[in-house]
Amino acid sequence: MTPPTANALADDTGAAAVAEGTRPAIDIQGLRKVYNGTSAVDGIDLAIPSGEFFGLLGPNGAGKTTTLRMLLGLTPIDAGSVRVLGMPIPEQEREIRARLGVVPQFDTLDPDFTVEENLLTYASYFGLSGPALTRRIEELLELANLETRRRARIDTLSGGMKRRLTLARALINGPEVVILDEPTTGLDPQARHHLWRQLRRLRERGVTLVLTTHYMEEAEELCDRVAIIDAGRIIACDSPRALIAEHVEPWVISLSAASARRFIADPATLPARMLEIADSWLIYTADPAAVRAELESAGLAHSTRAANLEDVFLRLTGHDLRE
Repeated sequence: MTPPTANALADDTGAAAVAEGTRPAIDIQGLRKVYNGTSAVDGIDLAIPSGEFFGLLGPNGAGKTTTLRMLLGLTPIDAGSVRVLGMPIPEQEREIRARLGVVPQFDTLDPDFTVEENLLTYASYFGLSGPALTRRIEELLELANLETRRRARIDTLSGGMKRRLTLARALINGPEVVILDEPTTGLDPQARHHLWRQLRRLRERGVTLVLTTHYMEEAEELCDRVAIIDAGRIIACDSPRALIAEHVEPWVISLSAASARRFIADPATLPARMLEIADSWLIYTADPAAVRAELESAGLAHSTRAANLEDVFLRLTGHDLRE
């Protein structure tokens, strides 16, 4: 493939997606992994089309990381199959990795190298060199907005700069599929939105993206579809909007725990569904006006918002803490 660039990546990855036809970029069938008699992944079936931005969500211990590790060929598969770009794992693991990009959860940048040296070193793993690599690095530094920091050491970079460099490094080989494992954890809102913009550009240019994140807003904002996984199984999979419409009421009214205790003292006023989260209560309803009228008549402060993906997540996986 020709190098990915801020301007030309659309042609490169778009052509790749067309070449793949209707074959999914990632095809997982009956995937299982057992540790000490407990199923960490328990029969997952999943097909991700080329060019889709796909989210894999779940509480801690749900099986997301194990699924990703098997997808990347880092954990042996006990049962089932994984094919990436039509090639099976582990039989063609080497060929798959040459066409894959990975943004790990934690930065693995070499602190002894500069920004540019990190890119050069990573490129060498793919046998890349010469004038084409020089152009590629220039384009990726522009994409990551790090042109002026090319000679900076890693320990002088902000968290957002490190994440942008990690993304640029993942694109050095012109991947057709990019795996993003919690890429914005710990970033401030400005850095997070900058990274979102780069990910959207990749999506627009035909790259298949697979995201894991604990930020439901992030998944709702970026993903074409999301799968919610719990206890090693996919319990829901659809577009964020469709999941919201299917699993939760359209409106959410929140009030403090003290106000909620006053409100539910009379069972006749109890809404159809309430959920306690920390020191507040959420009321889920299709008729917010009626609920607000009762709250206002009781003099209780409250706020109203549209239901979102986090509400779906809480309903399907529960709201107890997971360790």
